[in-house]
Amino acid sequence: FVYFAPFLLPVATVALIWKWLFSGDYGLYNAILTGLGLPAVGWLTEPDVGLWSVVILTVWWTVGFNFLLYLAALQAIPAQLYEAAEIDGAGGWRRLFSITLPMLNRTTGLVVVLQILASLKLFDQAYILFNNGGGGPGGSATPILQYVYDTGFVDYRLGYASAISYMFFVLIILIALLHARLSNRRSEP
Repeated sequence: FVYFAPFLLPVATVALIWKWLFSGDYGLYNAILTGLGLPAVGWLTEPDVGLWSVVILTVWWTVGFNFLLYLAALQAIPAQLYEAAEIDGAGGWRRLFSITLPMLNRTTGLVVVLQILASLKLFDQAYILFNNGGGGPGGSATPILQYVYDTGFVDYRLGYASAISYMFFVLIILIALLHARLSNRRSEP
């Protein structure tokens, strides 16, 4: 539950919590760093760190769902495989590399594709974290959907924003089809 609980929180709540944690004046992370004698980091103000702030927030928020997928996949591995390997004299490392990891291939592929697709459709975290848009310091954390939003609704270039959206849709479909094709190829004998 501890790992999955963050995934249940709304994105606005998560972004506001992390905005507080990353704050330069009263944030927990800078308080820890300065307490250790290290310099404070401009999590939300430095271009080199802005994108990493979004990455850290997003990974923390979504890792619970991936753990749940791996837990289900681990529980689906038949115990007889481990028993047979142990009878044959396979040690823990051999069972890990010969049974567990190969049986988790499909789940790993699914997790990778889901994370890629989730990263492509990222918008809310960056929008809230960097004060309702702006793309972070120097535009370093501008997601593609924010660019579409700014182009269409701020600059009023709706045709160009629509074209970007269609190309983005095609990219997502191609990634999903590639995963489906690779997944079917792995399942064939």
